[in-house]
Amino acid sequence: MQNRWLILPQADVEKALQLANELDFPVEITNLLIQRGIDTFEKTKNFFKPSLSHLHDPYLMIDMEKAVQRIIHAIENKENILIYGDYDVDGTTSVAMMYLFLHSIYKNVHFYIPDRYEEGYGISYVGVDYAETYNYSLIISLDCGIKENEKISYAKNKGIDFIVCDHHLPDDCIPNAHAVLDPQRNDCTYPYKYLSGCGVGFKLIQALAKRLNISDDKVLSYLDLVAVSNAADIVPLTGENRLLTAFGLKKLIKTPRAGLKVFLPKEIRETFSVSNIVFGIAPKINAAGRISHAQNAVNLLISQNELESRKIYSQINELNNERRELDTSITSEALLEIIKTGQTNSYATIVFNKNWHKGVIGIVASRLIEEYFRPTLVFTEGKNNDLVASARSVPGFDIYKALENCSEYLEQFGGHMYAAGLSIKKENFLFFKNKFELTVKENIKQNQRIPTIEIDEEISLKIINKRFFKLIKYFEPFGPENMRPLFLSKKIFFSGNYTLMGKDKSHLKMIVFQDNINNAFEAIAFKMAHLLPKFEKYPFDMVFSLYENYWQGKTFYQLQIKDVKFIE
Repeated sequence: MQNRWLILPQADVEKALQLANELDFPVEITNLLIQRGIDTFEKTKNFFKPSLSHLHDPYLMIDMEKAVQRIIHAIENKENILIYGDYDVDGTTSVAMMYLFLHSIYKNVHFYIPDRYEEGYGISYVGVDYAETYNYSLIISLDCGIKENEKISYAKNKGIDFIVCDHHLPDDCIPNAHAVLDPQRNDCTYPYKYLSGCGVGFKLIQALAKRLNISDDKVLSYLDLVAVSNAADIVPLTGENRLLTAFGLKKLIKTPRAGLKVFLPKEIRETFSVSNIVFGIAPKINAAGRISHAQNAVNLLISQNELESRKIYSQINELNNERRELDTSITSEALLEIIKTGQTNSYATIVFNKNWHKGVIGIVASRLIEEYFRPTLVFTEGKNNDLVASARSVPGFDIYKALENCSEYLEQFGGHMYAAGLSIKKENFLFFKNKFELTVKENIKQNQRIPTIEIDEEISLKIINKRFFKLIKYFEPFGPENMRPLFLSKKIFFSGNYTLMGKDKSHLKMIVFQDNINNAFEAIAFKMAHLLPKFEKYPFDMVFSLYENYWQGKTFYQLQIKDVKFIE
């Protein structure tokens, strides 16, 4: 399937030129800045050189004062405090961070992570009963709780208070907790709305430290955990998130805690980035909760002993290897199922196998979208003979609304525009499948059925030099709403110099140029080796991004080709 190329709206030419003159930057750079809302000298300075002085006052968040007072009251009265979090990366980093901070000033603190399969997502009755059994009178929930009205009321009736730290969209009715910290609340005037769950937890730590006269250095020592959370939870890397992530990455590189150091190979530590977290750290931490229990992940993150960290890491790495094997085998089976059930040309993918592992069906759904670009649901067998599914969508199509339209067949469902989870009775599977297919057919737009590459701007290769690369590096850390810039250059030629790379020789490293072979660039084209005969024969337009690579103490600049269109 050929990708659609979409050039994003460009900055006003006069505005881009004016900013270019003020900054002494190429206009191509100021165009990128203005696209990201950075349209003045001062904003550029803050964007390129973020400062911790720009962190917002945590007490601007509604209920922060109540939360701080309740925790101090618990400490003064020697109450038992339970830190409760979700089993994904955002949840486990949040719990580890809050546990490490509180436990350093007060010993009656423990943590609880619900079992993914026995208790499910969020706060559980089992978890509340556990708190009652072991005499916890205060629960601090992280990355969950904003929609748990019934369970929080259940805890209140048992004499247990809740402080909710969440970042998900609340319902109209806020839970009856002692304090609810969530910047997404309609009545919350906190200046930045898009913190991760760990980010909200960090603001609580910041507020507590301020009240208890604890040093800034101690508070900032937890930013590595916040950076891992922000990268893994795919939150916008704008505003305060970008600031927290930038300084968190610096800590990861320079002085990583024992529980994170084990993830960082020495050879890439200096260049460690958000993508290394997304593809390296996050899947391994998530594997603990998918295949076994996420408590293992928290134990690793709170470990302060390198030997212990390596032992737990080895166990988690094994779980991740198992997850990868399951992911690969189930994806292969699911692709065959699509053909077997005649869904090759359907508007949606809906596949089921009772033996598929519940912990990886979300990953498999994403893999299937890479092959068949459309809304996808992967079902397996759950409890009580029900079927459970993970749903994933394509850009622009609201899968949550599509599920709402089929709610008469659903037992439970939850999620957001692009990802959801659901359960149905086995006897309703075919009814649901037909209704969902029809819903997608009636609502999906034609352009949502074609993979789209969003291009920042068209440039000439002659403007790319060492300074241009360095200016692009100042845009880091890259992530949602501040993605690594994608460029389009036209009528590119292959010099004839190339190397086939990878175990299966499927990647192509080559030298390319535009109109002057003396201004040639090394380019890497992943999974494009099969196109070598075309590269040798035709000029091409290419979409690419710029990367700095380091090898044996030297810096190398490289174009990474994302897509090509040959001029035949």
